[in-house]
Amino acid sequence: MDEFGVSVKLIMLVLNHGLGVAQLTDKSIIIIGAGLGGLATGCYGQMNGYKAKLFEMQDKPGGVCVSWQRKGYSFDYAIHNVFGVSTNPAYKTIYTQIWQELGALRETEAYSFKEFVQVEDSSGKTLTVYTDLNKLEQHLKELSPADSKLIEEFVKAAKQFAGHDLFSAMTGGVGAKLKMLPLMGSLVKYSKIALRDYGQQFTDPFLRKAFPTIQYDIQEAPVLIPLIFLSVQSKGDGGWPIGGSMAFSRNIERRYLGLGGEISYRAKVKKIIVRDGKAVGVQLEDGSEHFADIVVSDADGYSTIFSMLDGKYVNETINAYYKAYWKMQPFGLEVWYGVAMDLQGEPHAIVRFLDQPITIEGIARDRLDIEVFNFDPTIAPKGKTVVKVVFDSNYDYWNQLAANSESYRAEKQKVADQIAEQLEKRFPGFQKNLEATDVVTPVSALHWTGAYRGCQAWGAPKEYQKEVAKNGVSKTLPGLENFYMVGQWAGGTIGLSTVSLMGRDLIRELCKKDGKKFHTST
Repeated sequence: MDEFGVSVKLIMLVLNHGLGVAQLTDKSIIIIGAGLGGLATGCYGQMNGYKAKLFEMQDKPGGVCVSWQRKGYSFDYAIHNVFGVSTNPAYKTIYTQIWQELGALRETEAYSFKEFVQVEDSSGKTLTVYTDLNKLEQHLKELSPADSKLIEEFVKAAKQFAGHDLFSAMTGGVGAKLKMLPLMGSLVKYSKIALRDYGQQFTDPFLRKAFPTIQYDIQEAPVLIPLIFLSVQSKGDGGWPIGGSMAFSRNIERRYLGLGGEISYRAKVKKIIVRDGKAVGVQLEDGSEHFADIVVSDADGYSTIFSMLDGKYVNETINAYYKAYWKMQPFGLEVWYGVAMDLQGEPHAIVRFLDQPITIEGIARDRLDIEVFNFDPTIAPKGKTVVKVVFDSNYDYWNQLAANSESYRAEKQKVADQIAEQLEKRFPGFQKNLEATDVVTPVSALHWTGAYRGCQAWGAPKEYQKEVAKNGVSKTLPGLENFYMVGQWAGGTIGLSTVSLMGRDLIRELCKKDGKKFHTST
């Protein structure tokens, strides 16, 4: 889970123009799910006098922000480039503030990247997207002097964005939005063209092929998104917390518990209890019932709305959203390797075009989206490295296979072997030094997180995009009082920073409703 969702929300806003001691309260909050949205809600609730109790179906916090061990290697599921994780103490945004308030980086160092991604083809040509914008401009012009004008315009826009706090457009008032007026031309221009189409403006054949893949190989992404990432990373932000997802989540869990919050693990919520149109508590799978003044769900949206609440509190937007799931899910298939090789000096992110396509899920794949975790000494034993390869994936394909456990395991192994053969060409000696492997499919994600079809939140149907950009998909539900949702499904967007901000915003809104001043502490 990266910060892609923050950028998507900013695009929609463009298109639509659109510290102290907490006061005491008698109100209590039950929070379903210990993902970052739920943990943030609990932390800010405790800071403001609300008594929070979290119920989490798994045995650890984080939701999708999680990692696990295989033979001494740590396989990390979620984190890519996190807004607010910065090595530049002078760079301040709402997200650097949130992580400080949540203790997410307490005793944890941040690492910033010198390149966003490196794109390679089989002939040896290489595009390195440096986070140093001057270096990036020089490199692009060396690759294609004929495209100098287009290159200069792209880098100029990134530098322009780097001079402003873009995130104030999402979190500030009218004054903050007025400060964005000088950027409106570039914001609108680059939000309306996809990387796939933008790449065709290059005259150089390699850049025409390579440039559309620079944003996690999501070629449908608007050009504005990598521009935002580069603007942030040029300032030392958008980095990696040393220790990865599990350390990050555990830090916030410690903050929550230190504030007096309670949490129950292996406690799956079966039903949300409703009386007289008000959410009053939850029933767990063990039959026990727990009550509170306010109920907040950071669980899977479909499960919350259509199972825990029996689909009784929906509207046209919610129904349309869940019917519009993407059949091919970005980041849906993830394959990890623990390899006894020191890959220091390699880029942390590589898109590699293949000599010949390989077939996965019956689809010809002509490139690999590779992550090399050579920058975090906690991820693998000394002299060894974790490598991850990511593809978009179809839930139905894997769900049908999962009906037969032997076939399911065999197909996962086949995929892992195919990819390892390709990685051998890029990293000679890879196969003989391979020590650990794991494959996560959409079925795996469904099992762990409960996420509908093993998906991350997807974009809303076109006719509902303005409404979702303004109000989210299901931050509240029609006809149900004292109930709120946070997290990716509430907002219809992804990103660790985004969902944590939702928790903060919710508690601020509750304080306003209860006539209290909103407090934070560090």
